[in-house]
Amino acid sequence: MEQALNYLVIFGTLLCLLLWIGDMLQRRSQRPKPRQFELKDFDNKQARAIEPGKAEKAAPPKARPDVPTEREPVARPSEPALRPAPEAPQPVEPPPAPPVKPEPPVKPAPPVEAPAKAPVEVERSWLERMRAGLSKTRAGFGKNLSQLFSGSQAIDDDLLEELETLLITADVGMSATQEIIASISEKLEKKQLKDAAAVKAALRQELISILEPCAVPLDTSAHKPFMMLVVGVNGVGKTTTIGKLASRYKAENQKVLLAAGDTFRAAAVEQLQVWGERAGVPVVAQHQGADSASVLFDAMQSATAKGFDIAIADTAGRLQNKDELMNELKKVVRVIQKHDASAPHEVLLVVDATTGQNALSQAKLFKEAVSVTGIAVTKLDGTAKGGILFAVARQFGLPIRFIGVGEAVGDLRAFSAEDYVDAMLDTDS
Repeated sequence: MEQALNYLVIFGTLLCLLLWIGDMLQRRSQRPKPRQFELKDFDNKQARAIEPGKAEKAAPPKARPDVPTEREPVARPSEPALRPAPEAPQPVEPPPAPPVKPEPPVKPAPPVEAPAKAPVEVERSWLERMRAGLSKTRAGFGKNLSQLFSGSQAIDDDLLEELETLLITADVGMSATQEIIASISEKLEKKQLKDAAAVKAALRQELISILEPCAVPLDTSAHKPFMMLVVGVNGVGKTTTIGKLASRYKAENQKVLLAAGDTFRAAAVEQLQVWGERAGVPVVAQHQGADSASVLFDAMQSATAKGFDIAIADTAGRLQNKDELMNELKKVVRVIQKHDASAPHEVLLVVDATTGQNALSQAKLFKEAVSVTGIAVTKLDGTAKGGILFAVARQFGLPIRFIGVGEAVGDLRAFSAEDYVDAMLDTDS
C-alpha cells in the first residue's frame, strides 16, 4: 500500500511539471513580434531594413551642410518583461490510509454429505397396522390390565372392582362394563375361572361378544348406483374417510363417483377434488355456497346416466345439537329420494374416537334425524382409550362398518371384532 502511494505522488509531480512547461511554451508562442523599422541613408537615399539585435554597422554618412552630422539615436522598442515562472505546485500528501484489519481466517466449508435415501416403507398386514394404531390404547388400558392380572393377586371382589374401573376409564361405557363384570362374576361363582389367565381370557370373550353383532361389512351390490351419504360433525374426518373409501372401491375395480356436498366449509370442495385425483375418480362439484341438495341431486343423475357402481356424497359438518342444521340435512335426504326413493342406501356416520362419550350423543341425534345405518370410527391411533366402540355397539347396535387407525389409505379397513380386541389387549387370537 505504501509503495502504491509513493508511485502516485511521483506521477502527480511529473504531471504538474509537464503542465507548467506546456503553459510556458504556449505563452512564448503568443508573445507579439518586435516591430521592424527603417534607417535612411541620407547620402545615397537608400534605405535598409535593420532588424534589432544584429551586429552589422552602417557606414557613416557624408557630411552635408544642411544636415547635422550626428544622428539622434533611434529608440528601439523594449521587449516585454518576462513574467516569473510559476512555482511548481507542491505535491499534496494523501491522508493516511486507515489501518487494515486483518481478515479472520476462513474456515473450510464442511463436507457436503450425500442426502440420505428415503426409507423404504415395508408393507404391513392389517393386523400389524391395527396393532400399531392402537398402541396408545394398548399402552394405557392393555398395560394396566396386564399389571392387574400379573403376580399372585387373588381372584376376588377387589380384582373385579379394579377391572370395572379400568373398563369405565377406557370409555367402554357403564352399560357394557356392568354386563362384562356380571358375566365374569357368575363364572367365578361357578368355579369356571381358576386363575388370572382364565379371567383375562373370559374378558376377551366378553368384549368380542359385544362387538361381534356390529361387525357387519357393507354390501354395495344391492343397488346400482349405490348411494352412500356420509354425515358427522365438524373435524371428525368425513372428507378424508370418503377419499380413502374411493381408493378402496377403485382398487376393487368398481366405478366410483364423488359428490362435493360440503359447500359451506372453505376449501372443502378443493380437498375432495384432491382426494378424487389421488384415487382417479371424478368429482361432481359446484362453487362454494351452492345448494348442497342440488349438488347431490346432480351427482345422482350423473351416476345413473353414466353407469357408476358407487356414489359417495360428502355433507357439511354440523353440530348435533343445532336443530336448523339437522333439518337442512333432512332436506338433502328428501331431495335425493326424488331421484331414487330407496336412496340413500347407506347413511354412514363418522365419529372421532378421541371425543369419547360425546360420540354417543352424536350417534343418537344423527340416527334420529337421518336414520344412520352404519358407523365409521376414525382417529383410533390418537386416543389412549379406544373403548368407545363397545359403548356405541351396546347402546345403539349400529353396524360398525370401518375403523381408521392412521393417515395412510390402507389404514381404513372393514371392522373385525376379534382383531380389534386382540390388538387392544395385545393378545394372540
